[in-house]
Amino acid sequence: MTAPTQEAIAFSLNGAPVTVLCSPSDMLLDLLREQLDHKGTKEGCGKGECGACTVLVDGRAINACLYPAPEIEGKAVTTIEGLAGPGGSLSTVQQAFVDHGGIQCGFCSPGMILSAHALLSTNADPSDEEIRAALRGNLCRCTGYVQIVDSVRQAAAKLRAQAAKGGSPS
Repeated sequence: MTAPTQEAIAFSLNGAPVTVLCSPSDMLLDLLREQLDHKGTKEGCGKGECGACTVLVDGRAINACLYPAPEIEGKAVTTIEGLAGPGGSLSTVQQAFVDHGGIQCGFCSPGMILSAHALLSTNADPSDEEIRAALRGNLCRCTGYVQIVDSVRQAAAKLRAQAAKGGSPS
């Protein structure tokens, strides 16, 4: 029996260029956690149903447990670690989750935050229904979602205020 063929893939991870070896059957989740030590990306169901593994690929929220690693060649991947600012300061969305109780046990938080970030990158003033729709693929067992929707709503308001002042949204 021959070992699976490994191929080199190059992509951007949280703004830094990366080249790694992977097999055609490797999933992005495993590559991030096992080879690149980005443990903020969680494995929940392994079937694309819970959203714990959500990362951004070219700004779009995807389930890393279902995304073939070779397909990230030439793309930009952002994990929860990549949202933090200089010195580890939390992004506006991350801080809103802390401030408004959107984080309970924290297991679903990276996926929720990245899904919220993707939404707010394309919709600066989402309705509660649009927020719920954007988070529909992310499951939380702790909060009942009220605090999560509040967190996203508050992050949106803060980002709009920053943009009105000419600040850089984060």
